[in-house]
Amino acid sequence: MIEAAMIWNEPNNKSHWDPEIDPEWRMFANMAIQASDAIRQANPEVKRVLGGMSPIDPFWVERMKGYGVIDAVDVVALHGFPLDWNLWPIDEWPQRVADIEAVIPAKELWVTEVGVGSFGAEEVQQFGLNRTAELLLSRVPRVFWYSLFDLPRTWEATTRHKEAEGSSYYRHFYMGLIKEDGTPKLALDDFRKYTPEMGIMQWFHWQDHRLDDAVRWMKDLGITHLRTGLSWWDSFRDGWEDWFDRQMDALEDFSTTVTFCFTPDHLGIQPHHTSPPRDPALFADFCGRMIERYAPRSSMKVAAE
Repeated sequence: MIEAAMIWNEPNNKSHWDPEIDPEWRMFANMAIQASDAIRQANPEVKRVLGGMSPIDPFWVERMKGYGVIDAVDVVALHGFPLDWNLWPIDEWPQRVADIEAVIPAKELWVTEVGVGSFGAEEVQQFGLNRTAELLLSRVPRVFWYSLFDLPRTWEATTRHKEAEGSSYYRHFYMGLIKEDGTPKLALDDFRKYTPEMGIMQWFHWQDHRLDDAVRWMKDLGITHLRTGLSWWDSFRDGWEDWFDRQMDALEDFSTTVTFCFTPDHLGIQPHHTSPPRDPALFADFCGRMIERYAPRSSMKVAAE
């Protein structure tokens, strides 16, 4: 069941939204408000989530507040990776949440991506998981650990500058609790202690061969809350309906936050997935259609009963 719909992923991160085209996020704000309205019209019971900010930036939230985006959503999401990419220590998590609460005290906050990789050592990830759970599970209503699986080394991480980012790029391939070959890491058994309170964030790529294994692992681990994505870009591939249907059918038993993002090349101001679309109404239409397809009003009422 879809619990929430997230509008974009890390829009204040240049790896996911082009700051050269939209340096003040005015185009993003317009797009986000239109998308939020479309989601609400399709099913007002689905929570609307402002795509997880990374970095956690109260000034960016102030900007979104001024544009009217905060009023248009139900939840504001945060992403943080203090042992891998962020320039702050893990123990600052409560303060980082408080910084955003100070700007929007009446708005619900979720941490929709938090993770620690095993790039240096599995023991580092194990420590990071336990400390994260201690700091966040009692602090916010939803926490999603990133991620279940390592990214396969033959795939590409979704960043703008690829290998030029140095070790920052290669860390993307070590964020899972389970290695590419299916071997559990040290942190996996520790993760069991925190479910179902802690959810998992797992992207599924086009025709992802890991989908069925992911479902089995998530059920074995006691996970009830999942965050994943449906790519606007993928919706222009041949056979997209079959793949989207298969993915969402497989995830039906989880309370899912589905993320809508990635601009199709032919619809962007620039031909890139980080580009603002030429017409934001097209993204809003995609969001509304996906909610109508996978979270129709009648299904939410049945689930509630």
